[in-house]
Amino acid sequence: MVRNDYQSPDLQGYYGEFGGAYIPEMLQRNVTELREKYLQIMQEPDFQAEFAHLLKEYVGRPTPLFKAERLSEEYQTQIYLKREDLCHTGAHKINNTIGQILLAIQLGKTRIIAETGAGQHGVATATVCALKGLECIVYMGEKDIERQAPNVARMKMLGAKVVPATSGSKTLKDATNEAIRDWINHPENTHYIIGSVVGPHPYPDMVARFQSVISKEMKAQLLEQTGSALPTHVIACVGGGSNAAGAFYHFLNEPSVKLVAVEAAGKGVSSGMSAATTQLGSVGILHGSKSLLMQTEDGQVVEPHSISAGLDYPGIGPMHAHLFQSGRGVFLSATDEEALDAAFHVSKTEGIIPALETSHAFSVLGQLNLKPTDRVVICLSGRGDKDLATYMNSGKMNL
Repeated sequence: MVRNDYQSPDLQGYYGEFGGAYIPEMLQRNVTELREKYLQIMQEPDFQAEFAHLLKEYVGRPTPLFKAERLSEEYQTQIYLKREDLCHTGAHKINNTIGQILLAIQLGKTRIIAETGAGQHGVATATVCALKGLECIVYMGEKDIERQAPNVARMKMLGAKVVPATSGSKTLKDATNEAIRDWINHPENTHYIIGSVVGPHPYPDMVARFQSVISKEMKAQLLEQTGSALPTHVIACVGGGSNAAGAFYHFLNEPSVKLVAVEAAGKGVSSGMSAATTQLGSVGILHGSKSLLMQTEDGQVVEPHSISAGLDYPGIGPMHAHLFQSGRGVFLSATDEEALDAAFHVSKTEGIIPALETSHAFSVLGQLNLKPTDRVVICLSGRGDKDLATYMNSGKMNL
């Protein structure tokens, strides 16, 4: 029997036992305002019309669903790539920031803050703020600023102020902490554009809805290309999990579709340097919601590790925690080395340089016992320009 709550949380924002809004008193007003108004605003015809217009004319949607002939031949199956790397700014993140900037304007907010790891969400936020003329502050871990220099330059060129997070591991978790502190200090005029399906309710649901355009297009494109709207497998990388939420969304209640989420194992799941939350985590509260997170016995967050800045996060969104716990989703992991190997292989096989995050998704193809008749869709969530320095320093480049 299919559970009917995979797609949307309950009224309190829970997917099964995960979700909710665990926030300080200073943020209650902002979060309550969002929770009470987001669905109403998103469903207004004028909002829908502008959102659709910008996705088409500015972002460049629909993105292609490309049949990867050489990979298909190699794995003796039918592999399709949902080309989110061809979105304006180079990743799926822009789908959500377009939606949230329109929402923020409707709420009368004039100042936008965001957190970013790989920099793609920061770039996407800076882009929509430039488009709409709003102030933009992006928090980014000091370590990520160093390893994602091209995206930092793009954010600054777009007019954003990039603020380094210098505490903890100096990565995505710490950038999120800083952004939340800012929001607490500026509750009146500020909207926090969270980049993934994490944070207090309604953010996980809101971000999933904005990203659901990915799977909506997949269904129509698959029907046109194969005669069936349903794939047999959808594969996506998962940190917080926004591209996976978007890729899975319209298949969540279709039990014939296998949903495969790939986490970052870092140096190895048991190495002490990993970000494989479902394998290492336990139930706890992080950044405003109850979910699975990597923590010590006394509740201290364990520092994650991944070669990919976008997956370097110690938790997972509540929707994904529910998919894991219920068994609806299959959660695998890939090490840094496996992701690097996959990146070079896809580049040389299909002429597409994927982001390091996406490379984790490609790396599990050999683990799935695929049949010739399977229809496998991989969410190619971002392009690899931002990771060229990492690729060049990996020792795998033929220089």
